[in-house]
Amino acid sequence: MSQMPPNYQPQPIIIRQGGGVLWAIAAILGWMGLFLAGLIIIVQWAAFASSDSSSSIDEKYVSGSKSASDKIAVISIEGVIMEGDGFVKQQIDHVRDDEDVKAIVVRVDSPGGTVTGSDFIYHHLKKLKNEKKIPLVVSMGSMAASGGYYVSMAVEDQDNSIFAEPTTTTGSIGVIIPHYNVAGLMKKYDVVDDSIASHERKQMLSMTRELSPENRAIIQSYVDESFGRFKDIVKSGRPAFRKDGAALDTLATGEIFSADQALKHGLVDKIGFIEEAIDRALELAKLQKDSVRVVKYKKPASLLGSIGAAEAKQLAGLQEMNSAAGLLELSTPRAFYLFSSFPTMAVSKRAD
Repeated sequence: MSQMPPNYQPQPIIIRQGGGVLWAIAAILGWMGLFLAGLIIIVQWAAFASSDSSSSIDEKYVSGSKSASDKIAVISIEGVIMEGDGFVKQQIDHVRDDEDVKAIVVRVDSPGGTVTGSDFIYHHLKKLKNEKKIPLVVSMGSMAASGGYYVSMAVEDQDNSIFAEPTTTTGSIGVIIPHYNVAGLMKKYDVVDDSIASHERKQMLSMTRELSPENRAIIQSYVDESFGRFKDIVKSGRPAFRKDGAALDTLATGEIFSADQALKHGLVDKIGFIEEAIDRALELAKLQKDSVRVVKYKKPASLLGSIGAAEAKQLAGLQEMNSAAGLLELSTPRAFYLFSSFPTMAVSKRAD
């Protein structure tokens, strides 16, 4: 092997890459494209989530004749009811505008929710039934408790119109305003609520303060008023209780009932699945099964759906939990028609 001269200096090897400027431009354009794509996804998701248009739902064939023009519409109420003016209302509006719908089956699978949201859905279901002058039948799924039972009263005094599955949980007729008292814990750790309010009653439901007997009486009066309305609504849908209010008082303790118990007490009319409810709707509408198409509704897939349903749910949940509005939503005192030990936290799946 040859030896290097004593004064040899190694020369640096320089590798020149062509198109350096082009690569930089491409990288910038790539990041801009990624940013714009993300922005489009967020904007579409926000528009989709806030849309109130009845055209933003899709109709899906369930059973019967696919070629029939007359329809029985299945309106689904699933999960916790919050404000009410959401997907359930979109279904109601869609059915109202469809002249081919001759009967309605309301499929309830809900533990209830807010007083206002439950009453909103009840009001619009009853209005839909009366304006279209068509029968409305209720099919209870795994749970139709509290506000879920409340909305079922849209059948009014129509005979044999509430069907509960053999394993349905229903009842829970009552009202609750959650209040958690951490005043003792704050005292232990020397934490003081130093809020400034226009009147002491502005903070009477604050979890950082004891609820005084006077304030408790005020809140109890409010709950009693909402409870009275609940019982009036039950009487509108269960005519037997109009003549025997004491019987309803016995049942309206907030307790839940099995399907058989509910049938025994007159809270439901029949034990049966959704097929039996559809058959009853056919009977009331004087329609033949082979000349009717049974349909239900679903939200259409959006661009956000391309990242997967699980990821979309996580994104929506994170947005709600991480925003100031979401935190305020969870901590705001409100009245519930809800069967749950933790009312303000039970929002993992919303009906509205």
